[in-house]
Amino acid sequence: MGQMSRACIAVGCDNSLNLKMQNLRKLVLFLVLSVFPLPAQTTHQSASARPQYTYTVIHVFHHDPSAFTQGFAYRDGFFYEGTGLNGRSSLRKVRVETGEVVQQVPLGEEYFGEGITLVKDHVLQLTWKSGTGFVYDLNDFHLLRKFSYAGEGWGLASDGRDVFLSDGSAEIRVLDADTLREKRRIKVRDGAMPIDQLNELEFVEGQIFANVWHSNRIARISPQTGAVVGWIDLNGLLSPMYRLDPDAVLNGIAYDPVKKRLFVTGKLWPSVFEIRVVPKK
Repeated sequence: MGQMSRACIAVGCDNSLNLKMQNLRKLVLFLVLSVFPLPAQTTHQSASARPQYTYTVIHVFHHDPSAFTQGFAYRDGFFYEGTGLNGRSSLRKVRVETGEVVQQVPLGEEYFGEGITLVKDHVLQLTWKSGTGFVYDLNDFHLLRKFSYAGEGWGLASDGRDVFLSDGSAEIRVLDADTLREKRRIKVRDGAMPIDQLNELEFVEGQIFANVWHSNRIARISPQTGAVVGWIDLNGLLSPMYRLDPDAVLNGIAYDPVKKRLFVTGKLWPSVFEIRVVPKK
């Protein structure tokens, strides 16, 4: 072997030494990670530190499967429901036990109906992109007035003093229940993570319950701070055989504060479910 061959042998030795050192470093790194693993990435869908809840079904009621449910509320034995889609939007009064629509008023074809809420003897209803809301008389659905807001309208809820409005973002607007003027906004977060796509809302025992669009989960939100204080997992509530339309998602929360009953439904769902929320084991 000449000089070039000896040089190749020397390089080969150096490479062998380098390979051994690399293998040694990999071994050390493996041992360190085995003892001190890296923290897993988390999302509000799977690894929230907030309390987790599931459900027990108490009763199942009939629901109009053609109703594109956008808003849902309860009072004195009736559901009040706002439906969406241009040309199909309406406000309805529905008998709980039978699902019978006993009163209904359509919206103009230019409006895509959204969330509703009950404030005293009035019904408030949003529209999606028109920036227009409606105030109706609760008894006869006579239109009393309109009101305006910037941006999109998604969900509504009220504690009688304030009205809470969602617009698909991670913020909920707080409006004065009498004037419907914006007072402030609350930023909804699970820990440090903003939670957006907040849709239909309901005020339940001091908390805002919020559907997260295209999700089977309901966020329980502090109206004072915007902090998510728990998650309700409703997976499996509606049989997959009914999910024929991609928009047939969970969207509708109503609460009976007298009998402490919680009702949930969805867009184009055939049923309304009365459920009891229980801690997830």
